[in-house]
Amino acid sequence: MSGDGRTGRGRPRRRRPGKGDTGAAAAGGDGGEGKAFEIVRELEVEGSPARLWAALTTGTGGWLWPMEYEPREGGAAPSGGTVTRWDPPHRLTARVEDPDGIPGQTLNELDHVIEPRDGGRRSWLRHVHSGIFTGDRDTQYDGAVKHTDFYLHSLGQYMAYFEGRPVAYSALHGPRASTAPDAFVRLARALGLPDDATDGARVRVQAAGGELDAVIDFRSRYFIGLRADETLHRFYGRNHFGAPVGVSVHDFGAHADAKGTELAWQDWLDHLYG
Repeated sequence: MSGDGRTGRGRPRRRRPGKGDTGAAAAGGDGGEGKAFEIVRELEVEGSPARLWAALTTGTGGWLWPMEYEPREGGAAPSGGTVTRWDPPHRLTARVEDPDGIPGQTLNELDHVIEPRDGGRRSWLRHVHSGIFTGDRDTQYDGAVKHTDFYLHSLGQYMAYFEGRPVAYSALHGPRASTAPDAFVRLARALGLPDDATDGARVRVQAAGGELDAVIDFRSRYFIGLRADETLHRFYGRNHFGAPVGVSVHDFGAHADAKGTELAWQDWLDHLYG
């Protein structure tokens, strides 16, 4: 595992919840109608607290997916949730209590605490994701933990290389055949990634629409992150969790075409798994 989670280019540090932590227990627990969970991460990223706040509230299309918050306590939050703490640029908390809002959960909460570092040139983030799972808790928790680490790594990449730039966001998933156990391995080989290519390697991949020169900014058996001059490409091995593989593209280029990118990658995936 490369990076120490402090540079904005590495990976977030895991932290076991302490005595003063709020939310559900990290190891599970009785949530009434399901099992409670809590995932706690801490990391430092490039940029001031104000810029990190913008990335978490209005710039999510640059590293996660587009979301909207009504900027006040009691305001609307993503997935039918409610803003329960709005204190820019220090703390943001949003809570979803609608069982239909997020499949497989009866409660979902995201809490972010931000502090300045290095004279305000960098920011420290404490990210807590908690709630109650209603299905296969072990699989859901494992998937949530792994996705959290990848998403927060992508946040660090965005803050270090693309923060504040307009973005065209595309996301899609493969056909049913991409749920096979070897589906993500097939995707990596179709891209032309050597099996031993790891974080930091410069590669030329066979992407939708032609060759792409990029740096591998993240690689595990579950995810691949590629950073090019004007794009972040994220590949999700969700076949490990019973779902199709996924692709998202964050395009910061002047002539970005979100729909065209989506169609090109959908065709690429359909041919790969067809």
